[in-house]
Amino acid sequence: MKFSEVIGQEEVKERLVQMVEEGRLPHAIMLCGPAGTGKMALAVAFASYLLGEDNAMIQKLAHPDLHFTFPTIKLPSMSADHKPVSDDFSHEWHDLIVKGPYFTFDQWLCEMGAENQQAIITAGESDDLVRKLSLKSSQGGYKVSIIWLPERMNIECANKLLKLIEEPPTQTVFIMVCEDPDRLLETIRSRVQRIDVKKLPDETIRQALIERRGIDENAAQRISRLANGSWLKAMELLTVGTENEQFFDLFVMLMRLAYQRKVRELRKWSETLANFGREKQKRFLLYILRMLRENFMYNFHQEELVYMTQDEENFARNFSRFINEANILPLYDLTNVAIRDIGQNANSKIVFFDYALKMIVLLIQK
Repeated sequence: MKFSEVIGQEEVKERLVQMVEEGRLPHAIMLCGPAGTGKMALAVAFASYLLGEDNAMIQKLAHPDLHFTFPTIKLPSMSADHKPVSDDFSHEWHDLIVKGPYFTFDQWLCEMGAENQQAIITAGESDDLVRKLSLKSSQGGYKVSIIWLPERMNIECANKLLKLIEEPPTQTVFIMVCEDPDRLLETIRSRVQRIDVKKLPDETIRQALIERRGIDENAAQRISRLANGSWLKAMELLTVGTENEQFFDLFVMLMRLAYQRKVRELRKWSETLANFGREKQKRFLLYILRMLRENFMYNFHQEELVYMTQDEENFARNFSRFINEANILPLYDLTNVAIRDIGQNANSKIVFFDYALKMIVLLIQK
C-alpha cells in the first residue's frame, strides 16, 4: 500500500517521510486518533515505504520483515494453558486487511468468530514478538512491527513490551495504532513518539466518496457531514441495512415507548439491547448522544448545524420539541452514566431498563 492510497492525512504523511529523509526516525511511533481516520492505513503505508513499496511481498502484505500484532480471543479448541497469539489468527487477519486497511474492531471480532469475548493482547504475544524480532532482517533492511490497539494489552504483555521498546533489536521500527492512549502504561507512552491523527475534514470525505465510490454530489455531501470525520462511518452509511439504521429504529422505539409510558414494552426493549455485545451497546448509547444533540439543534432551524439522515430528520420534525433547555443536560448525563456502567461490565439488562424508566421522567420536562 502506498501513501497515495491513504485518504487525506497529508500532514502526517509528510511528517513520516520527512523523519526518514532527515535521518531521525524513532524506533517507536504511536499513531493516535479516533476510529476511521486512517491510522492503520498510514501504518501499513509507512511500513511499505520502509520495506520497499515495489516489493511484491509487501504489496501482498506478506513480507517476512513485517509483523502484525493485534487483539485475539481464546477459542474452545485451544488448550487451557495456551496464551492466544496473533499467529493463531494470521489467516483471518490477512483475509481482512488485504481487503483494505479501513475496518472496525467489530469486523475483526466477527472475522475471528468471537461472540461476547473480550479480545486482548496476551503475554504470549510479547514473547512471540521478542522471538520474531531477534531474527535478522531477511532483506537486510528494516524490521517493522505494527501493533494494532496496544491499549488492549494485558499488564504482563505491556511490561514485556516495555522492555523490548527500551532495548529494541537493530533496525526495528514499532508502529502502534492506538485509539485510547490513556489506557497504556505511562512508561510506554513516554518511550514512543506520538503522532496525532485528526478526524478527516468533511470535504476530504466528500471528494473521496465521489472519486473512489462514484457517489453523486448531493449524497456525498450529506454522508460526509454525517460521517463526523470517519471514513468507516461514511462506508457504513453507504451500506444497506446498516447498524445506523438499526440504532435509529431502536432510538425511535425508546422515545415513543417512554413518551407513552409503556413500562412492559420498555422492559422488552432493554432485553433486546442486553443481547448486543458490550462494544455495540456503547456505540448505541453514543448514537443516542448524537441524536439528542441533533434534535436539540434542530429547534434552531439552522441547516448547517444539523447532521442527520433523511429518516432521522423526518422523525426530528415532530420529536425535536421534546429535547429542550430543561432536559438536554440531564439526558446527556443519564446517557454518559449508562456508557460508564456498560464499560464497567454492569448487568446490561438492568442498565438499559433503568435508563428507559428514567427517560420517561426526563421527556416530560418542560
